[in-house]
Amino acid sequence: MDKLIHTFSIVAYDPNKCEWGVAVQSKFLAAAAVVSWARSNSGAVATQSYANVSYGYRGLDLMEEGHTAEDTIQLLIKNDENMEQRQVGVVDRDGTAASFTGKKCHEWAGHIVGEGYACQGNILIPGTVEAMAESFEKARQGNGELADWLVAVLEAGQEAGGDKRGRQAAGLLVVREGGGYGGDNDRYLDLRVDDHPYPIQKLKQLTESHHLYFGQVDPEDLISLPGVSRELQTIMKKTGHFKGEISGLITEDTVSALKALVGEENLEERWNGDENLIDKKVVEYLREKFS
Repeated sequence: MDKLIHTFSIVAYDPNKCEWGVAVQSKFLAAAAVVSWARSNSGAVATQSYANVSYGYRGLDLMEEGHTAEDTIQLLIKNDENMEQRQVGVVDRDGTAASFTGKKCHEWAGHIVGEGYACQGNILIPGTVEAMAESFEKARQGNGELADWLVAVLEAGQEAGGDKRGRQAAGLLVVREGGGYGGDNDRYLDLRVDDHPYPIQKLKQLTESHHLYFGQVDPEDLISLPGVSRELQTIMKKTGHFKGEISGLITEDTVSALKALVGEENLEERWNGDENLIDKKVVEYLREKFS
């Protein structure tokens, strides 16, 4: 018998960035390792409630072959003798979504399917899935990216009641072609909180950290390096990276020391050694940590 997994989740697609994502929260250890599946140019799957893990990789294969979200679900459950205990949400490579809730899923269980997303859950406080759908509709009209919208959905679901047994784990998976570290894979963001009293809150913190370390630099965030060089030299004196005089001048030693410090803090994606401009987020990070 497959293990019982009670959870609420969302699968979604962002056509602007061609991203597919899954977000999940559950009173179940490391739930995202079982529930969340996604592949660029194929789709995303959330499999839960006596979860059939094969729904994940088989679903992605089916959608990669060109099957729609609804066809994929029907093919997945077709010969599954425990289909009435399953719950699965799918969004295909074109952004069409579908969801299935078996008749024997534990109450409250259900789903909502909208344009480009599906929310589903079981053993929930009634109203949770509705709050999730409303949150996604609102979030994608505002700022941020798919990852932020999905975290907001989990927050809304938890605020509305969530899993009536409590909290334990949460996860966020977003894929896009070439979106992974180094550009040779699609795993843009894969964050998991496997066991925590406030998993969604922790997941949000991790998402913000991911944006800091791996997010694209906003040109509007670039500031004059000479304008903050004296402050940075002072910081680097404290950390031991800079041995020269605190003059505010952009010397070769200053640039070399700053490269070393920025690299050690894993912020090299935010500053490429430009002697004129630097991302203010780098300065704010160094200021907060070392000043």
